[in-house]
Amino acid sequence: MRVVIQRVKEAEVKIDEKIVGEIGRGLLVLLAVYQDDTEDKIEKMAAKIINLRIFADKDDKMNLSVKDVKGEILVVSQFTLYGDTSKGNRPSFIESARPEKAVPYYEKFVEKIKTSGLKTETGKFGAMMEVGLVNDGPVTIIIDA
Repeated sequence: MRVVIQRVKEAEVKIDEKIVGEIGRGLLVLLAVYQDDTEDKIEKMAAKIINLRIFADKDDKMNLSVKDVKGEILVVSQFTLYGDTSKGNRPSFIESARPEKAVPYYEKFVEKIKTSGLKTETGKFGAMMEVGLVNDGPVTIIIDA
């Protein structure tokens, strides 16, 4: 699994000009499932994100998690995170899991995030989406599991 996490003041995802998911202060999580991922990575990645200390404490140090600040999470599937551009100019996505595997992994990941009790919103797997955000910091973290 690969995720790009952006600390945001707000974020939204639209499909056909309609907002299908939106959050206030929290994390925008772009998620890609790797072709060889195993289910144990779902829980590991979800726990890492929920407990990742990238919010400022009273001393302005990154010492608090999204859980600590009672933030919100928007999860968006993005298979292009495994785009390989090492040969030519057109990315290859063969390392991304096929939808038969990626969809259930994505859904299980979202369910694990929801168990945190934090407001959790999503896009729609496989849809053409428009993602808007106000990056806070900016803070952007990439995690491979």
